[in-house]
Amino acid sequence: MRRLPVTDAALRADRASNWRTLKRTAPYLWPPGLPWVKRRVVGSVLLLVLAKVITVLTPVLFGWAVDSLSDPGTVPGGALLLGALGLTLAYGMARLLNTGFQQLRDVVFSRVGQRALRLIALETFRHIHALSLRYHITRKTGGLSRIIERGVKGVDFVLRLLLFSLGPLSLELVLTGLMLWWLFDAWYLAVVAVTIALYIWFTFTVTEWRVKIRKEMNDQDTAANQKAIDSLLNYETVKYFTAEEREADRYDIAMTAYAEAAVKTNNSLAFLNFGQGVLMNLGLVVVMVMAARGVQAGTLTTGDFVMVNAYMIQIMMPLNFLGNMYREIRQALVDMDEMFHLLEQPAEVTDRPSAQPLRVAGGEIAFDRVEFGYDPDRPILKGLSFRVPPGERVAIVGSTGAGKSTIGRLLFRFYDVTGGAIRIDGQDLRDVTQSSLHAAIGVVPQDTVLFNDTIGYNIAYGRDGATQEEIEDAARAARIHDFITRLPLSYDTQVGERGLKLSGGEKQRVGIARTLLKDPPILILDEATSALDTATEADIASELNAMGQGRSVIVIAHRLSTVADADRIVVLEDGRLVEEGSHDALLARGGRYAELWSMQTREEELEAAE
Repeated sequence: MRRLPVTDAALRADRASNWRTLKRTAPYLWPPGLPWVKRRVVGSVLLLVLAKVITVLTPVLFGWAVDSLSDPGTVPGGALLLGALGLTLAYGMARLLNTGFQQLRDVVFSRVGQRALRLIALETFRHIHALSLRYHITRKTGGLSRIIERGVKGVDFVLRLLLFSLGPLSLELVLTGLMLWWLFDAWYLAVVAVTIALYIWFTFTVTEWRVKIRKEMNDQDTAANQKAIDSLLNYETVKYFTAEEREADRYDIAMTAYAEAAVKTNNSLAFLNFGQGVLMNLGLVVVMVMAARGVQAGTLTTGDFVMVNAYMIQIMMPLNFLGNMYREIRQALVDMDEMFHLLEQPAEVTDRPSAQPLRVAGGEIAFDRVEFGYDPDRPILKGLSFRVPPGERVAIVGSTGAGKSTIGRLLFRFYDVTGGAIRIDGQDLRDVTQSSLHAAIGVVPQDTVLFNDTIGYNIAYGRDGATQEEIEDAARAARIHDFITRLPLSYDTQVGERGLKLSGGEKQRVGIARTLLKDPPILILDEATSALDTATEADIASELNAMGQGRSVIVIAHRLSTVADADRIVVLEDGRLVEEGSHDALLARGGRYAELWSMQTREEELEAAE
């Protein structure tokens, strides 16, 4: 079997990708079960056909109007009755109707196009939220936003072109060619056909070359946008290290690469436009010379000469549009392919077909010989087993890298275990729906991230539909209500990007209030106070303890002093459970926990002495 050259294979793959993209787009024009969409599509097409028929007949009226002024004897009898003024008015009316039908077509189709944009943007948005934590850890927000933005615009562009351009343009060219043949002779049609063929060949060939250049420009644009957004999100870090110039240089390097690619794109566009202009004007000159010779020979009238000119200009306009259209379609398909590739990214964690809602009776949590690693070659948890009885507060401690935070991520099912099982009240997490699992677990993370909205909105995020009274009750329980009411705008105070207008302790209290409002039966405190100063930590610790009353609580802690009163402490080392028991029992044993306690006590004493 003959092997395809690399370029051949790449071309075939590109065409297959384009076809797949078009197939994904087409259903938005003809969705099952939505007759109103289909009626609008059909109505748009009918208006379009009417506009094209009028377009093809308009030059005839123009030619007759010219002949009625110069040689009335050559005008057909029915048309002659209208006179020069009547034919001129008829010509103007035809152009007006052509414009009117096209605009009406856009009005009829507008709702269809906007519906498609909304649905595909919503599908993309939902899919991104369904992707795994692993994907979101590695993604680049700036590049992702550009891919979605360009992809959605590409869908709108291609939808309109599929319906209003490809078929109608072909129809207009065919009708115009047939009119030239019928009104004049086959040589006019032959010249027009050769001109169109050369034009299309040149346009498609050069455009294929330009698509590669344009893709490079898009890649550089995405890279520059990523660097800009990443730098702005890390504004404080940039300031801490006096790195404004460094960031500006990084951005300038990216923009320089983009500018070079943009120059290549613009230069190639100029070459394309010039080549198209040469071919079209050559065709126009040849046909006009033929018409001029006909007028000189007496076989054609002055109106015929004007009519031929009008038809050639009429052909040039859609052909010029064809060049732009093909170029834009190819670019839109590239943009859409990037977005659809994003939509094809599989979710790492999915519900099984037989998944049932989680039923929480007591809230018992059991890790049964759990194995897991973010990378198959580097296991994190190695046969970990422990149990959190209903209503108890169990602390997970250990040195850095022991796998503490991984426990919280696995319990929330951001990842699936690679061995063993995690159960809540005897139900394997892989057998229940993610939505019910997430509803049953509240998380207070080390760094509470807030939406760039009001304090009230951020607390209310804990439970959809919460009343103002419930929001304020949660804030009182988190001991932040009095602080909020002292603010000029109270609960309507804006917190800024990621909550930067609030202090660490204030943000943490908002996060606690948000989780209290959720009122989950299971609670994960993932180093919830480790980023705070000692005084603030002591204040919030009592709130967290109160928050855990009546709930099964897993406390992931770095500072052992914050979990000394836990019902039970689980000590991890290198992904394994090495000790388990109460604070006093573990100290008495003199093992790993006692070592960690002694080390931290000395560190705290040194800090206090300093």
